[in-house]
Amino acid sequence: MKRTHLPLNALRVFDAAARHLSFTRAADELAVTPAAVGQQIRALEDVLGVVLFRRTSRGLELTDEAQGGLEPLREGFLRFEESVQAMQAGQSSHAFALAAPREFYAQWLAPRLASFRAANPQVRFQLVAEEEADFTQANLDAAVRLVEGPGDYEGVELSPARRITVAAPDAPAGWVTWPGCPDPAAGDEVLLQVGNAGQALSSALAGLGRTTLPLPLVEEALASGRLLALSEPEEVRRAYWLVAPRPQWRQKKVRALVAHLVPATGD
Repeated sequence: MKRTHLPLNALRVFDAAARHLSFTRAADELAVTPAAVGQQIRALEDVLGVVLFRRTSRGLELTDEAQGGLEPLREGFLRFEESVQAMQAGQSSHAFALAAPREFYAQWLAPRLASFRAANPQVRFQLVAEEEADFTQANLDAAVRLVEGPGDYEGVELSPARRITVAAPDAPAGWVTWPGCPDPAAGDEVLLQVGNAGQALSSALAGLGRTTLPLPLVEEALASGRLLALSEPEEVRRAYWLVAPRPQWRQKKVRALVAHLVPATGD
């Protein structure tokens, strides 16, 4: 069934003007000028082919045609509001679907989700295994990605873009390399090649060699002495970002999570 294009903004202006019987007070409610209200009313009258208001010595009055359509219009606006509320209710305010690299989840994100849930016991999390999962297909609320910036998404940087070279005490001098690791210097021995940062971290902790990793992955191990810093942290271009399309980012629950993870910029 083909639906008629409805001039919803003009109908909203008509509803306000009909309630106040004043273009000026309707303009105040809608935060526009009285002239803009008048333009919308005239445009609506042109579309409908009827006169909606008449001016009398006592002020504005609704015509019979306007009066006849006003109650169904207001019922329609109430149905719109109910529809919006139903759609919002369908997105649980207590359930989060997230995607994150496993190593970042283990070393940085999981403890912070635990503290968030301690403050919000009703919260439940679902972790998606594929960090690059499509937001729509996986029904994600947000994702953590190691990127140079949010790109086409809304996002916030969770930790500074820094990396550091580390090794376990008494580890051999050779390297554990992975795709995000800088190439070892000429003459340095590569002891092990792995596929990702998580495998490189596990290899370093096991004493298989030195490697260079994003700083958030090794802060706890450095603090406990399980790993030793072999360099000063250096600035890099990629950092761990929490990202989401704008509709998800504007959800109240996502804003609350962002405020918890990055308090200084959570607002």
